[in-house]
Amino acid sequence: MPTIPRTDLLAAWPSGLADGSIVPYLGPGVLADVTSLADGRRIPATSEQLILAMNGGRPMAPKLMYEFPRAAMNVELKRGRGAVTRFLDATYGASQWTRAALHDWLARLCPPCVIDINRDTQLLDSYAAIPHLLIVGCARIGGSDHRFRLYHSAGDGYREIPPESADPTLPVLLKPMGTARPVASYVASDADYVDYITELMGGFALPAFFKARRRGKRYLLLGMRLDRDTERMILSNLIHDAAADPAGWALIAGANDKERRFCQRLGIELVEADAATLLANGVAA
Repeated sequence: MPTIPRTDLLAAWPSGLADGSIVPYLGPGVLADVTSLADGRRIPATSEQLILAMNGGRPMAPKLMYEFPRAAMNVELKRGRGAVTRFLDATYGASQWTRAALHDWLARLCPPCVIDINRDTQLLDSYAAIPHLLIVGCARIGGSDHRFRLYHSAGDGYREIPPESADPTLPVLLKPMGTARPVASYVASDADYVDYITELMGGFALPAFFKARRRGKRYLLLGMRLDRDTERMILSNLIHDAAADPAGWALIAGANDKERRFCQRLGIELVEADAATLLANGVAA
């Protein structure tokens, strides 16, 4: 059963998120309370939920059920990359969903930097009226060494801009696995991840101003499980140059040994709780 985080952490997290010293890192669990406005079904967010939704509610072969990128690669090989893109567009671009309680909480704090590995658009909606920058991860694109697209919003819609023209003082939203807006772009299949992670490790998946800005930050991992190598590699590269002692906190109820070792290696303090526990204990007040 999840425990209540220490009182000192509950008091420090909101102010740290608001002033930018702590960066929220959002995983699938933050969307656990999100449902369809049309039929009440839960939004596909976890790897298993995405696989089932992509396959019409039917399980795929056990080796494909292990992780969404593997299942997406199988669909891409059989029906083309467009089939995966169309599924993600229909899920996150065309469907309407209720708001996540955690997104509403973050919207009130308005952190100056947020990393969100989900592909939905709720984070973008939270900042719609606020000038900000949006970094969207992409893979297997021609004509550029970069594996991101950069957009600026003055509070009235997005326009793509070159990295050198970005105002680094604006709030920054990073969607490394892509999103449905403003232009649909996704990192989804194994081939996408191989390309993206390779360029992330080589320094081409993030603009220079973001790499400078993240130095010395701490991270609050919300809705993240850390027992899959793909997400662990993404995380460890995105939070490069983090603060020490600790580099941040991971809220994971019932963490396994693999997750514990990984957090220890990165200097992240494990908190036996989840995002719902955080909101239920006065932090959102």
